[in-house]
Amino acid sequence: MSSGVSSRRRIRGWMMFDWASQPYATLLTTFIFAPYFAEIVTQSLIADGMSQPQASAQAQAYWGYGLTITGLCIAFLAPVLGAVADAAGKRLPWIWFFSGVYIVGAFGLWYTEPSDFNVPVALAFFGLGLFGAEFALIFTNAMLPSLGTKEEMGRISGTGWALGYAGGVIALALMLVFLAENANGVTLTGSAPALGLDPALREGTRSVGPLTAIWYAVFMIPFFLWVKDTPAPTATKFHLGTALSELIQTLKNLPKNKSLAAYLGSSMFYRDALNGLYTFGGIYALGVLGWSVVEVGVFGITAAITGAIFAYIGGRADAKYGPKPVIKTCILLLLFACVAIVSISANSIMGIALPDGSNLPDILFYICGAIIGGAGGALQSASRTMLVRQANPARMTEAFGLYALAGRATSFLAPAAIAIFSDISGSQRVGIMPLIALFLIGFILLRSVKSDNTE
Repeated sequence: MSSGVSSRRRIRGWMMFDWASQPYATLLTTFIFAPYFAEIVTQSLIADGMSQPQASAQAQAYWGYGLTITGLCIAFLAPVLGAVADAAGKRLPWIWFFSGVYIVGAFGLWYTEPSDFNVPVALAFFGLGLFGAEFALIFTNAMLPSLGTKEEMGRISGTGWALGYAGGVIALALMLVFLAENANGVTLTGSAPALGLDPALREGTRSVGPLTAIWYAVFMIPFFLWVKDTPAPTATKFHLGTALSELIQTLKNLPKNKSLAAYLGSSMFYRDALNGLYTFGGIYALGVLGWSVVEVGVFGITAAITGAIFAYIGGRADAKYGPKPVIKTCILLLLFACVAIVSISANSIMGIALPDGSNLPDILFYICGAIIGGAGGALQSASRTMLVRQANPARMTEAFGLYALAGRATSFLAPAAIAIFSDISGSQRVGIMPLIALFLIGFILLRSVKSDNTE
């Protein structure tokens, strides 16, 4: 790899992936489309005779089942494609392909008009875009070791993740100020949606799909201009059979690499819990606290700002102390936030009744959102540098494929557990409780992980 300006430009181009792709998580998975999905489905179920709490829980369950199916598809394919990419020594063609999948899936969410809302179609488009986002991320993350030394990777990863959160904040602000309408048909500033979009048809909110797709397409241009593959000297032509046999051998050897196995297990649980918080946070606020999509969006800006700040700080801490202490601290903060969220309802805190009209539940939920955003940003940044310290450099894409498998093999746990608990209890608060157990399991397994693995 060349040095000087070209090296710095390659790093900046790589970081632009985080900026380009983050709106999928911020706008679609968490703060705009997910609450919109829950709102429309809940209204439909209430119109069919279901009570409001039951309808909210059922909408949360539908969302959970959709994520479960997508997660299982990602889990099965991620390590296989990673092994193929490592064997061929090329990652950019895969990033091009899955970028296209991302754009198609995101743009398709425009076709979710309330009067003609189809739950399977909405979940299919969302799942397709998420599928593309996850696989593009796998191949992009696998390039991280080629960008700098072990000591530099924490800073590079943290800065990239912070940049992603900054992009998410700006995209979310654009949605709230100009496009997403509340129940009165106006945006956060009290104006009608821009571009002549019809609030009666929820065109402002539905435009989140095209905006996310266009944002990605535009801001990936620097990535594709400045980031080039650095194929390994041992790269071969595409042979699926060879890649599969090498993957099988890697899996057989995994129990011998105790630190890597423990880390994959630990991250499997704590990342699943974190994704559950991100995915259901907006739906939870909408159903339990009665927030509008716009209010959920403001909550999202708060979380994204703290995420950007603490991803940057966490990257510096990672570079100085290593990723493991950063990960442990973040999990503890997220555990605290989970317990606090479960104790909050619209009229009580920890079972203590509040006066009518009290703002305390809203204030505490905002504080929890800031903690989740900050700890979550630093946790994700440190997690990918931790994997680099655990994996074989020659099989890095395969390692990130296994990392995705670990994150997705149980990715059905958080959505499925939330869906089942919500279904059975008819309560969104009870539905969130399984996340506490997932964070605890991840924290316990982390004890067996070496800070630097040489096995």
